[in-house]
Amino acid sequence: MTYIKTVLPRKLLTASISGSLFAILFGLFFPGSFGSEINSIKEYMWSFSATVPFYLMYSFPVILVYGTVTSVISDFLSGLITKNRLKRMEPYLSAVFHFLFGFVLQWISLVAAILFFVTDRILGKKKNRYTWSHGLKSLIIPFLIWILFMGIIWIMDFIRDGGDHIVY
Repeated sequence: MTYIKTVLPRKLLTASISGSLFAILFGLFFPGSFGSEINSIKEYMWSFSATVPFYLMYSFPVILVYGTVTSVISDFLSGLITKNRLKRMEPYLSAVFHFLFGFVLQWISLVAAILFFVTDRILGKKKNRYTWSHGLKSLIIPFLIWILFMGIIWIMDFIRDGGDHIVY
């Protein structure tokens, strides 16, 4: 019962942070996914801004559900295997399970699994106990990232050709 009260909220927070980071990093490294050719920094910034909300919409639900469930399973299995012996091996074994579960879609999901594992370990080192309030409030992070990038897209679109629509 304490596992549900303490670990699952941390896993929700982890999913919110790592899912948002994944979309931003994926947008930075693969901004031209929609077949557009990028020839300038302006086109790169436009493509980056346009792809982050797209990546976030499709990757975050998967990271939230699949990542959280498999992370709980990974931690449980590694704790079970190392119980009462070799306790210092638990983080390494957990990493192996995270990476195995993350290799489902090869390198794309493996990057998400690595982000999830690292974020979870950083949050787990904090002495704070995360509550359901923390976990549920953290779900606003991807939503705010999405709003931010949609706002950037709207502003860039308005600057590019919005002046044509202003009537005096």
